[in-house]
Amino acid sequence: MCFLAEGIQKFLYPAARGCGRFEGMGFPAPEFFGPFVGGLEIIAGLPILAGLATRLGAFITFSIMLIAIIVTKIPILFGEAFGPFQVRELSTYGFWAMAHEMRTDFAMFLGSLFLIIKGGGRWSLDSAWFSYNK
Repeated sequence: MCFLAEGIQKFLYPAARGCGRFEGMGFPAPEFFGPFVGGLEIIAGLPILAGLATRLGAFITFSIMLIAIIVTKIPILFGEAFGPFQVRELSTYGFWAMAHEMRTDFAMFLGSLFLIIKGGGRWSLDSAWFSYNK
């Protein structure tokens, strides 16, 4: 649900969640990456919710979260820009500031990793499809 909601918001609120946010982070071509990432989040989020092509969708969301952690949390860890990626204005920087800021990202990262490993489970459309086609 989180990825679907975040993807939709990149289109509903482009200045805050889409292109504008990517521009503020220092992404090259933010007008491309904002909608691109939003589209990937929607395309991967919907099937994950349905339990269809779960591992593929989870691989996409895992990749998105890995990049998000590198781009947004590494600058907080070091308190300075990381390559082209800008650090946000925070009251503190370092490990604990990064740990606080990445709690949702880390949960989404680990959730995606879990789905890559375990798949959609017994109630998923994947399970119904593969048990039907045996």
